[in-house]
Amino acid sequence: MTEPLRDEAAEAEVTRSETAYHGRVWNIRRDEVVYDGQTIVREYMDHTGAVSILALDDDDRVLLIKQYRHPIRARDWEIPAGLLDVVDEDALAAAQRELAEEADLVAARWDVLAEFHTTPGGSDEAIRVYLARDLAPAAERFEREAEEADIEVRWEPLDEVVTAVLERRVHNPSLVVATLAAHASRARGWSTLVPGDAPWPGRSRPVGAGVTED
Repeated sequence: MTEPLRDEAAEAEVTRSETAYHGRVWNIRRDEVVYDGQTIVREYMDHTGAVSILALDDDDRVLLIKQYRHPIRARDWEIPAGLLDVVDEDALAAAQRELAEEADLVAARWDVLAEFHTTPGGSDEAIRVYLARDLAPAAERFEREAEEADIEVRWEPLDEVVTAVLERRVHNPSLVVATLAAHASRARGWSTLVPGDAPWPGRSRPVGAGVTED
């Protein structure tokens, strides 16, 4: 019988690790790795990890936000999201905070919808996507600044967002993954969901023994 399709955890020996570049938000890490008998060097973004939230109301409408993203020179449609940039921060608590701060909403029901690595060849960023339901207005409205100051909010039927994804009119990865995952999960009676506080083994990886840190 064929084994279920699943990523396989692997830990190559890291003989040296250093921060090649210190950035304002993220650093670039350079690792010397022994893999398949060879020593190779790989540089990648050392990322904190993040959460994103697909907020779905009682009419199966998705909360979308549009904001400016400088690297792609565009105001793209997204779902609320945020970095896990506090040490040992609980991912669910971070998601609840981000929904309140970016959308002025709270949710009574939280489930894990999907998890993914954004760029496995160049970053260790892992994102957990939550499905938030039973929505209500937050008790207070947060002041927003920089790119968030002119966020545009829109409620769109889930099926319409699926169409926008398939017609390549929206490109944000969290939005794409969350939309297609929600569409597929809804078709299965939401049977694929797990509780919002479920373990997240893909969030971080152990540091190899004997690593030299510069």
